[in-house]
Amino acid sequence: MKRKSFKYIIALAASMQLLSACSNKFLDVSPKGNFLESNYYQNQTQAFNGLIAAYDVLGWKSGGFVTKIGVLDAASDDHFAGGGSSTDIMAYQAVTTWSALTPATGPQDVLWQKGFAGVFRVNTLLAKLPGVPMDENLKKRYAAEAKILRAYYYFDLVLFFRNIPLLTAPVNTADMYKVPQAAPADVYKQIEADLKEAIAETNLPDAVDRKTEGGRVTRGTAHALLGKVYLFQEKWTDAANELKEVNGGTPGETSAKYGYKLVPDFASLWKSDAASKFNTESIFEISYNSTSGGTWETVPGSEGNILNIIVGPRDYVALSPNAGDYVSGWSFLVITKELFNVIHYDPRYNATVLNMDSLRVNKIAKYDTTGYANTGYFLNKFAGRKSNIGVGGNAELNFPQNTYEIRLADTYLMEAEASVRAGGGSGAGTRAYQLLAAVRARVGLGPIDATIDNIFKERRLELAGEGHRFWDIVRTKQAETLLNAQKRPFVAGKNEILPLPLLELPNTQLKQNDKY
Repeated sequence: MKRKSFKYIIALAASMQLLSACSNKFLDVSPKGNFLESNYYQNQTQAFNGLIAAYDVLGWKSGGFVTKIGVLDAASDDHFAGGGSSTDIMAYQAVTTWSALTPATGPQDVLWQKGFAGVFRVNTLLAKLPGVPMDENLKKRYAAEAKILRAYYYFDLVLFFRNIPLLTAPVNTADMYKVPQAAPADVYKQIEADLKEAIAETNLPDAVDRKTEGGRVTRGTAHALLGKVYLFQEKWTDAANELKEVNGGTPGETSAKYGYKLVPDFASLWKSDAASKFNTESIFEISYNSTSGGTWETVPGSEGNILNIIVGPRDYVALSPNAGDYVSGWSFLVITKELFNVIHYDPRYNATVLNMDSLRVNKIAKYDTTGYANTGYFLNKFAGRKSNIGVGGNAELNFPQNTYEIRLADTYLMEAEASVRAGGGSGAGTRAYQLLAAVRARVGLGPIDATIDNIFKERRLELAGEGHRFWDIVRTKQAETLLNAQKRPFVAGKNEILPLPLLELPNTQLKQNDKY
């Protein structure tokens, strides 16, 4: 699955690849395999399988070991790529050093492939749904879900690349070389339209049964994503309104319409048991399982969470009953000293940071300290445990921990920011103050004024390692200063986006991003 070009992905749209990549019942589909699109979508079951195929891309590990969270963490000032050497998983190394990022080297192939594979699967489904003989109300629900997924895939694509093709229908093979790039404003307009149409669809549920349909997008998901899209465009009032719809009337209490509520125990967010998955804080969650039997020959197709093996300390050995049951990992995405200093005395520290140097000095556990860019601090949120290791195949590839695309603490903090920037105030009694206070109260901290600096510090502490920090420092124009202070030559006006993959350009109308 290396470097599949845009042209090749379009060609793949001529077939339906129904490969379930998730662990909940909703996404366990049968049959699995390849079907010609021209002979498919003959009934409701096949339409449902087409919807599953559109969801399936969410859990892809394109290129084998590269994930969106991994890329965004490696690019931020909170992590170094780490690993075994300066060339270990170059997709991560390139965005840690920045000087190594070129159209030929970096994570762009993976992110481009994943995003457009999702778009093409959605477009195929939406084109075929009108002709499928099935319940019309259910058909409308499928279409609404598909539009939310297309908005999500396009939001990632426009953030990562800015100048991308905009396709809302399947593309014929003969036309694949003629696809132009669209203005970013037009892409955002389409994202907003998809989300608004999904929200307006009465057959899209406000919420789902988390035990049987966990992972399925809802009206709450659409509002949260639309609020985030508005926030990134600095449409502060619109963002605050959408996010308030998600967060409910009183911050800290259950959202009456969507049922969202902060879980009491922050550390439980990172457990992989059935009771912790699809919890009340989860708004958009990507699921994985421990039973797919993935092997080294089929790494991209395995259904486990690859983050669990790559972020753990190398050659980990427990020396005391007090040591955690960690598996030996590959020491990627090590935590920087800067993040450690900020979070060390915060209540979320132990759930976030695995301080291997402290365990080593106190003879509780040992590990290989020679990992590349080793700091001694590892990402505890995703470090694999023996108790969660997979069954069948190669166990390292079959960890079941889910990841959050959007969770309630994030939407609280996004609304707080949007509210302050829209002029809503930051002191006691304001909506922003209440939102920030609710996030802090969950971990036992008292309220503080919801200044922009305080909100962004809280985002760093609350969401560390979850792939948010890079976009936060980019959109606040701090990336160049913070990354260069770590001797990582980020170039403002260039590195906020990635280059288009080198193999996408020949014989097409696509033009490389400026300065690449």
